[in-house]
Amino acid sequence: MTTEKLLALLTLKKVTNLGDGSIKKLIGEVGDAEAVLTEKTNNLLKIDGIGKVKVKDLHNPEHRKAAENELKFIQENNINYLMYDQHEYPEKLKHCIDGPVVLFSSGNIDLQHKKMLSIVGTRQVTRYGVQFCEELIETLAPVNPVIVSGFAYGVDITAQRAAVKHNLQTVGCLAHGLNQIYPKTHKKYVAQIEENGGFFTDFWSTDTFDRKNFLARNRIIAGLSEATVVIESADKGGSLVTADIANSYNRDVFAVPGRAHDPLSKGCNMLIKTQRAHILTSAADLIYMLNWNPDKNIQPAVQKQLFVELDQQEKKIYNFLNANGKELLDVIALQCHIPTFKVASILLNMELKGVIKPLPGKLFEVI
Repeated sequence: MTTEKLLALLTLKKVTNLGDGSIKKLIGEVGDAEAVLTEKTNNLLKIDGIGKVKVKDLHNPEHRKAAENELKFIQENNINYLMYDQHEYPEKLKHCIDGPVVLFSSGNIDLQHKKMLSIVGTRQVTRYGVQFCEELIETLAPVNPVIVSGFAYGVDITAQRAAVKHNLQTVGCLAHGLNQIYPKTHKKYVAQIEENGGFFTDFWSTDTFDRKNFLARNRIIAGLSEATVVIESADKGGSLVTADIANSYNRDVFAVPGRAHDPLSKGCNMLIKTQRAHILTSAADLIYMLNWNPDKNIQPAVQKQLFVELDQQEKKIYNFLNANGKELLDVIALQCHIPTFKVASILLNMELKGVIKPLPGKLFEVI
């Protein structure tokens, strides 16, 4: 049954002008993928949003032959695949209208109940961009997010290598089939990424490199995660496309600000200026906005340490919480006369020192 269903979905994917969203719509109206392929065209045309252009070559026998060849490749190479209505299919991607109807994968990907963060940016990343990316992921490590990116030069591979370094799961989204790797120089990273994570793609073994593939791939990067971070970008490029897609999915977008006249900061600055992204200056900004807490599975229960050293601002916050009990971040900032963005970072440091703990609703209290 599963094989027939997969073959039908692959056949539908070969139909010219029929995208993932339209395939899901047809299946929703008719019942299943096999039924769509045998349904009369006149009946399909009665479905809202389905016109002649989309189904004009639905019954072309060449589509079935191509699908059978790809199915053979999948079976002979033990390719993992997920269909969009399966329980194991990435939860957040299920809510994207144009999410792939079939998603191929390799490695050891486990996204169940995971925090997920997509990180993208220019391929010509600067030293500053590399440093920011590495420090961001190092600081986020206690939260244990899955780091998603595009496995490309620059920011992408920097983020994924940093994830591996800090034992975080990472997923590379490819713009080609799993029978190849691009860029070839990144082959040396494949094994370590697949050991704790892996790769996703909806492209076939027969798909050749094409610019439009990379743009289509970006919807998976944006769709997998609850937030996308842009670290350095020119005023045009794939990173901005990914940010726009993430916004269209109602996901949070963060951008790292840069100097006004820096070519590789123009894209990020524009996202912030046009309110299409939150400003990101540290991991604390992201943790605060997403209300993320450290992962108990990788960090032992926080215990108050004796004689822990606190700086002046940390002491002020500690004394306030000790005297007043649990309190909101904004109230802490107001009463302690410390800017909110600084308080978020200070609270994270205090949490890691084991003197306070976060509570639901962005509350904090002394341990």
